[in-house]
Amino acid sequence: MAESEMIVIKAELGAVREAREFVGLVFGGWGLTDYVARTVVSELAASAVVHGCGGEGHVIVRAYRREDGIPVVEAWDRSDAAPLVRPVTYGVECGRGLLIVEGLVRRWGTRPLNEGGKVVWAEIDPVPA
Repeated sequence: MAESEMIVIKAELGAVREAREFVGLVFGGWGLTDYVARTVVSELAASAVVHGCGGEGHVIVRAYRREDGIPVVEAWDRSDAAPLVRPVTYGVECGRGLLIVEGLVRRWGTRPLNEGGKVVWAEIDPVPA
């Protein structure tokens, strides 16, 4: 990986703003537009806080560019449970985050962490600023 940046946020929904601002700064430093990346990291970090940490501990957010220049954003949490893309259901107010992510990114996925927990990642199309 040529370029990689990381931030640790509290497992609180209010801290998701820090992840969004962090990714905006990183993408800006790379000369890329940040709208999609900020939206995606908001969903990944919020999901990590709610489902992966239960509101306790910390979430690691990382942004990096692969050798081919494709930017990737990640959220690391302590849950081993795989994230689920839930169908759109009338009247449900949550659970659509990964559906949004799926529509915005090249691809996304998860990988386990050796020490327990998982990383949820998303590849973003690089669009010059």
